[in-house]
Parts: sequence; structure tokens; C-alpha cells
Amino acid sequence: MKKMISRRNFLKAAGVSAAALGLAACGGSSSSSTAASTATSTAASSTAAASGASGKVYYLNFKPEQDQAWQDLAKAYTEETGVPVTVVTAASGQYETTLMSEMEKSEAPTLFQVNGPVGLANWKDYCLDLSDSKLYGELTSDSFALKDGDAVTSIAYVIETYGIIYNKELLSAAGYTQDDIKGFADLKKVADDIQARKAELGVDGAFTSAGMDGSSDWRFKTHLANLPIYYEYKADGISSTDAIKGTYLDNYKQIWDLYITDSTCDPTLLASKTGNDAVAEFVGKKAVFYQNGTWAYSDISSLGDDNLGMLPIYIGVDGEENQGLCTGSENFWCVNNTSSDEDIQATLDFLYWCVTSDKGTSAMADDMGFVIPFKAAKDSTNPLITIANDYVAAGKTSVDWCFSTMPSEEWKNGVGSALTAYAAGTGDWNAVTTAFVDGWAKEYKLANG
Repeated sequence: MKKMISRRNFLKAAGVSAAALGLAACGGSSSSSTAASTATSTAASSTAAASGASGKVYYLNFKPEQDQAWQDLAKAYTEETGVPVTVVTAASGQYETTLMSEMEKSEAPTLFQVNGPVGLANWKDYCLDLSDSKLYGELTSDSFALKDGDAVTSIAYVIETYGIIYNKELLSAAGYTQDDIKGFADLKKVADDIQARKAELGVDGAFTSAGMDGSSDWRFKTHLANLPIYYEYKADGISSTDAIKGTYLDNYKQIWDLYITDSTCDPTLLASKTGNDAVAEFVGKKAVFYQNGTWAYSDISSLGDDNLGMLPIYIGVDGEENQGLCTGSENFWCVNNTSSDEDIQATLDFLYWCVTSDKGTSAMADDMGFVIPFKAAKDSTNPLITIANDYVAAGKTSVDWCFSTMPSEEWKNGVGSALTAYAAGTGDWNAVTTAFVDGWAKEYKLANG
């Protein structure tokens, strides 16, 4: 019998995003065609019938930017095994809503994902215990699994990194190299100088526009907001909280101020600026700096691998000269325990093939640009990932992804709205502080009440 989502869990899930990255960690702004995915599945069904394969796979994919790669990989698996694999990709920022809708259907996803502990809380009753699966046995570390008691409810499938991507050629033309930037004071000095000389340097600003449109705001209300949370957790020796104190919100303010003043556009325009705008500005060599992550490589690769660098997001904290990039995961696979036994086994077999076979690991490394936490992982050709590895090799301390502990999507939206109003001059920083601190306590209580 199919489980029903309770009204309480529906309301909870509606307020919790399985996406940060609206990529949109990060995510793109595109979405797949359900019709195209269905066509793949229909063709696969004929192959399966001929081969005698049992079971099928329906993957509700979170990452729009990897839709085509997943479609291609699903097709390759079907051609090899005869097992039908359907991939449907939710639109950016709509994963949780789409998942709730799809899980109510008779042909629900056999494979879905959560963004971490907060997302898992809403879906753990639908998660198959993977502790005895071959997939779990391929993990390089138990730290990449989420658990509910002894049950392994979900497994991370990609480790990602973000920071401030920069154009080496433009930075050099301004008279600087990465060695000149070891902390926030250095970053501000360099950015201020570039902004003052933008006409001379042929750029529109030091930073790309900090767009607060839905295709871009996750970079600031989630990814940038991670920094003050990370440093507060670190100072207090905790990994989560029901009441954030906002200890480092002054640091959050100064990096946000830098982004919106040393920018390609007036701060009053940020509400309508999109993720595509920021990409166009960076690729068009109209800005030197662009906050984003390893997943953005395909969007900016035309600048040339040797021309891409990445800096930590410095916010002016003591000791940040030893800080590395922000590295972690909010992408955890879950197998739907309400699916038939045949479909569950087909899904487990597909996942094992993805992380162990040459075709699967090559596609995840090369076509998707993923660093996967499995024993058979192949090195990615993504140069931004190489840069991330170099920071670790140099002994820099990676910044943990703490945003999976953010209490709800509503909290993020509140912070995002306050940031936008502050930038536009229609609100003050006190409103950002209120949204961050008071909003956290309120949303945590609602999510856990």
C-alpha cells in the first residue's frame, strides 16, 4: 500500500528546500522535459521486454545542469541491461514541490534525494535502509551517509566546492595575482581598486551582479550565509542549533557590502538580476570575480582552463589566511521503500553500476564534473576541482557546508528578501539580522514542533 504524506509533513516539506543551490548547488536555471524522459522510458520498456529484465528505475533528478548527462547515462544502462530507466529533472528551486507531487502518484520515483538532515526529517519514512546494500559498501567514508538510528537512509553522491571564481587575465591586468589576496582586507583593497579603475580596465565592475532573482539568490541567502553560520558553529563547538546567535553577521554584512558596491550594476537593480546575467558578465570579461562553485565550470569554460582561479570567500575572521574553499554535499540519494521489490532491486543495481562501472564513473566524472565519494571514482577533468584539491593539499581548512542545518526554505527567503531590501535602500541591516536570528528560531520551532 502506498504511504500518504500527512498534512503536517506536507506543510513541513513545503517549507524546506531540497535545493540550496535553487546548483541551483547548486543549480542551473533550466529544467528537463518530462516528455523527453518518458520517451526514454518507453523505448527502454521494449528493450526490457525483449531481454526479460524485471524492475524499472524512475530517478527524480535535482540538478538541471546535469539533466542531459543523466538521460545519456540512463540510455546507456538500458542498452546494456534492458532495464528501463526514466530520468525526470525538477525545475530549479522546485525539487521539493515536485517530489511531493510525484510521490503521490502510482508510479512514484524509485530514486529521489534529500539535501541533508533537515530534508531527511521530512522523508525518512520513505527511505530504504541501505546499510546492507552494495552501494553503501562502495563509500570511501561513513561520513558520507545520513543515518536514522542504525539505518542508513541516504548516501551522498557528489562532493562539491564553491568560492570566488576569478579571471586570472583580468586580475593580472589590474596588477594583482592570487598571492595578493590572503584575507578580506586584501580582497576589499583589490576589488575597490578595480572598481575605481573599471573604465581603464575595460570592465563594468570587480564582481558580477549579486542577482536576487530566484535563479541566483541561493548564492547569497544560502551559500554566502553559510560562512557566518560555519564560524559560529566552529566557535561554539556545535554542528547545529535551534537558535542561531548571529555572532558573525557583521562579517556577513561587510562581504555583502563589497559584493553590491564593487559590482557591475547599481544595487537597486539586484532584485531582477539573474544567474544568467552573472554568467554573461563573467564570460564576457566584464567582471573579475564571480561567486559560484565547481558545478559552474561548463558555463564559464570558454574563458579557458588556465584562466580560471578560485579564492576562498573571506569575511574578515581571525585566522582566515588558513581558510580554504567551501566543500561538502547536500545531494543524498534515497531509494523509495514504497516501490515494488523488483523496482527497488533495479534501482539498487543501477546505482551500483553508476559508481563502479567504467561507463558510470566516467560519465559522473567527465560529463557531470562530479567528485563522487566512492572507491571506483575517477578523477574529474574539471579544473575548478583541481584547484579545490590544491587547497586541501596545501593544508588549508575547508569550510563545512552547514546550510543543510538551516531550518527551512522560508528562513532563506526571509534572509534573501532582507538582503535585497538592504541593497535597494528600502531596508536596513537590522532587518537582515532579524530575519537571520529571529527567523531562525521561529522556523526551527515550526519545523520541529
